[in-house]
Amino acid sequence: MLIPFLCLGGAVAGSYALFPSTWYKLRHRLRRERGLAVGTLYLTFDDGPSPEHTARLLDLLARYGVKASFFVVGDFAQAHPELIRRMVQEGHLVGFHSAHHRSAYLMTPRQTRRDFTGGLAALARLGVTPLYFRPPWGVVNWASLRLVRRYRLQPVFWDVMAQDWKANITAEEIVRRLRRRTRPGDILCLHDGRGAPGAPGRTIAALEILLPQWLAQGFRFATLECYG
Repeated sequence: MLIPFLCLGGAVAGSYALFPSTWYKLRHRLRRERGLAVGTLYLTFDDGPSPEHTARLLDLLARYGVKASFFVVGDFAQAHPELIRRMVQEGHLVGFHSAHHRSAYLMTPRQTRRDFTGGLAALARLGVTPLYFRPPWGVVNWASLRLVRRYRLQPVFWDVMAQDWKANITAEEIVRRLRRRTRPGDILCLHDGRGAPGAPGRTIAALEILLPQWLAQGFRFATLECYG
């Protein structure tokens, strides 16, 4: 008798978050193949802002005139409003990455609604009305899909990751992975907050190597408003 209940539970869990997440990721891949901005890369950063790392990252981007898209966590944005204001003033895009960085697998519909409303309200108090949403770990559930439509948000996934949040990834390894995996038109997902201790610093060190090289190769950088 236990097996049917386990199967039913798996089906319910799959329909709640796995199926909608898989559909959105597939839709992203199909959209990407319809047309690329040749020679353009889209740098995106998740999980910030971080008082230890985000200002240094903004300094680096300003040095090379590179614009990026930041998917910020409402709690961290509220704690560090000066970093959000700086992102906006320097021409970067600020997107929504949840209020508390919890997986949609682990949230009930009511918790999901509170996460959206609380996180978006925190950004609104900072003068930011996001147009783009990246779900933590790339996971959405049926409730978050309804909220995306209600708030007219565009979900954004990615083409390239370098696992830069891990403790055992060096800056040199991040450089190697990004060189090998990146193609023109790609959305790169990196991190300026959370992760293992010091991880965002290694991401910044990798970009200090890669940004001048990519620019010398003729790549341009744009925010997601220019994607597609």
